[in-house]
Parts: sequence; C-alpha cells; structure tokens
Amino acid sequence: MRKKIADASAAPLLALLLAALFMLCLGTLTQAQDDSQASSPTGDPLMLGLQVARDRVEEERFAPLRVIRWRYYEDNWSSVLSWQRYGSFGIDNCVAEVPIPLKRKDILFGWTFSIKDVSGKEYQVRVSYDLAEVVLCDEVQVPPQFGGPASAESPAAEAAPAAPAPAAAGSGGFALGGHIAGFDGAAINAMQRAGMTWVKKQVRGNSDGGIIAQAHANGFKVLIGALGDKNRLAADFNGYVSEFAQSLASLARNGADAIEVWNEPNIEREWPRGQINGARYVELLKAAYTAIKAANPSTLVISGAPAPTGFFQTGCADGGCNDDIFMQQMAQAGAANYMDCVGVHYNSGITPPDARSGAPVGSAGHYSWYLPSMMSVYRNPFPTRPLCFTELGYLTGEGIGALPGGFSWASGITLANQAQWLAGAVNVARSAGYVQLLIVWNVNFTAWGADPQAGYAMLRPGGGCPACDSLGAVMRG
Repeated sequence: MRKKIADASAAPLLALLLAALFMLCLGTLTQAQDDSQASSPTGDPLMLGLQVARDRVEEERFAPLRVIRWRYYEDNWSSVLSWQRYGSFGIDNCVAEVPIPLKRKDILFGWTFSIKDVSGKEYQVRVSYDLAEVVLCDEVQVPPQFGGPASAESPAAEAAPAAPAPAAAGSGGFALGGHIAGFDGAAINAMQRAGMTWVKKQVRGNSDGGIIAQAHANGFKVLIGALGDKNRLAADFNGYVSEFAQSLASLARNGADAIEVWNEPNIEREWPRGQINGARYVELLKAAYTAIKAANPSTLVISGAPAPTGFFQTGCADGGCNDDIFMQQMAQAGAANYMDCVGVHYNSGITPPDARSGAPVGSAGHYSWYLPSMMSVYRNPFPTRPLCFTELGYLTGEGIGALPGGFSWASGITLANQAQWLAGAVNVARSAGYVQLLIVWNVNFTAWGADPQAGYAMLRPGGGCPACDSLGAVMRG
C-alpha cells in the first residue's frame, strides 16, 4: 500500500515534468523553423535545402507549415524521364505558367522534396544544390526512387526534420556495385548475393567490349571507367581532349549509365609529368561533360577520382599533387559545373570504417587511412555534389600469400575484417546522405604480384565470398 501511495503522489509531478519537456521541445522546434542553420546543427546541405523548400511552401500558403512527413531524392532535370514527363529540361519544367522559352535550362540538378502537412496536403519543391533557386511544382510526381527520411505520420504533433536516414536498397538515394575483371556467371552470382545493382568496367577508347549490353541483360547498371592516354595528352592536349570527349559521347550513346572521366589524374602514372593540376584536368572534364550530355543527358558524369596521397610535401610537384590540393584546384576552376558526382577512391583502410584514428602506421594522422575523413576532404570542396566511390576496398592476403612490401600495411587484415568492413563502409556511406554510389574494388580480379589485386577481391581462391554475405545482409536489411 505504501508503494501505491508513493506512485499516486508521483503522478502529478510526472505529468508536470512531461509537460515541461514538451514545451522545451516545442521551443526548440520553433527555433528550427525560424533559423535554417538551427534546423541543421552541422550545416548539412540537405537540411538547409529542406529549410529552403519549407520556406517556399510557407510563402505560398501565407501561413506556417506543420510537417508530418518529408522525403527527398537527388534529381536530374535534364534526364530523359524529365523530358518525357514535362516536355522540357530544367528546374522550372514542373511549372506550367512559365513558358517553355523562359524556363531556365541551365539549372539541371538539385534536390526534389515532397512535404506533407497535417491536413494531408502534399507539396513538391525543387531546390538547386547551391540553394540559390527554388521552385514549387504544380503537382506532386513521385518516381520509384523517391527515398530519404520520413517522419511518423501523426496529426497530433509536427515531426522535426531528422538527419538523413540510410536509404533503402534500390531507393535511388544510394546504390552499390562492383568493379569486375570479367563478366561471368560467378561474378554475376557474387554481385547478386551482395545486393549490387551496378557494375564497373574500365575501358580505353570508344568500345565497351559488350559490357553495357551484358550488364543490362543481367539487370545491372553500368559505370564505365574511361581510361586515357597520357602520352597523347602531352603531345597534343587540345586535339586529344576533343577526341577523348567524343569517345565518351559514343559510350553514352551506347547506353552507359555512368562514366568516370579519366583515372587518378593527379599522379604521373596517369597524367603527363609537369602538367598535373586540378584546373588543367577541369579543361578535359568540361569537354567530356558537354559531349556526354549532348549524346545522352541521362548518363551520370563522375569526375576522375584522384589517387589518395600525401606523398608530395609541398602539395604539388612535377610528379603529382596531393589529392586534397588537387580537389581544391578543381573546385576553384569550376569543376562542379561539369560533373554530376565527385569521384573518390578509398583502398587503404586498415581500421574499421567508422574510425578516425588508430591506424597502425607511422603516418597514422593522414586522412586517407580513414573513411569518414576521406568523405569530409572530398565533400568540403563540393558541398553541392554527391560523392561516388568508384573504388572502395580492403586488402587482405589471407588464403593467398604474403603481401608485397609496398602493401605490408595491410598484413594484419583478415578475410573476416574485409567482409565486416565492407558492410560497415556501406552503412557509413549510406547514412551520410550525400553518397550516391559505392563501387567495391573489386569482385573477381586474380592478379597477384607487385600490385596484389586479388587481395582486394570479394571472390577468393576456391570460390568463397564472405563479403558477398555481409554486404547482402546490410543491403537487404
């Protein structure tokens, strides 16, 4: 009885505490509505975009907006689907009152938000990546890939915008793929087990060797890694850039879903010595982007991922540039205007994918050992563009042999680590909200020597694939 009396006396106090907590939350929520930065404690561009979209709806309504659900996806207003649906390109093509000649055809990429209020009315708003342009569409068009976070629907209270949640596999907000040496039954089975929907193959010239047709026939989208000739680039830069751009246009016409423009252009192995500079690369990227989009507007253009390195003590030298400096040079040269996605390579991980320190090497402080640090370094110069990991892998010699000297830093990594860390990397990248594509390096390479490609492979000698199952679980979970 004494306990029951105590419980009864505590009830009013508990009610007061809950009411106070509710008022505190309400005050915080009101502040977030009035201050776009407050709604995004970390200044996340997506959350700032949501605030811009919300402000536009409130301007139309002449009243505050009480949100019970919001969703988003990264949109391409120059896509074939956009043309088929609206009959024109650009951010304004969802507004009938804007005449086609006046529609802004130069604003082609950004976020599309769907915002539902407590009355059940839904609004669709487009926001450019730089947050400078916003359009309230005439009607809500919800494509199959509409993903992103959604609050619980409840007319009783408004849900505060949350940080981006991991997009469901296949939602369009995030996709997984694998880099293949050859497209055979074992590779197809491994990729399907892993929940992959993309395949990457590197090609040189304008012939894809049939990979586009093969991949599409098996239900995969195709990323072509376009390799160039540094010697021809050195001999006749403008002439070869034009030829190279046209070869990529041919690949786009043949149905390439995405093209990575060049490979690691910040080092002399891939780019002419003495000419390595991010601004110089942007000249090539601009020509490639223009040619690709003219041939097939729906082909995703990914900038050539630099080689992650801190080798060059002054930042740049004749033999190359550190990737962070190279990316800054690209940004200053306007690279964001000539790509849909920022290419990234991450293949030197020796710690769990959420670690930011603790690499067992002498250069443990360098960002390239850690996935979150790499994401920050590449996101900072291009806050309005998503990241596309065109190579992400963990090296292990288990079941193959001792790693060559240049790769001894990975000698402590096991097959179990590889499987767990690849799955963890998917979680880290997907939950960030700004990674569009992750290509695992690699699926089925067998070369083993000075460059131990087989050590990165998901498919191991004897046919095992621990990473297939760990990736499959996280992609379908």
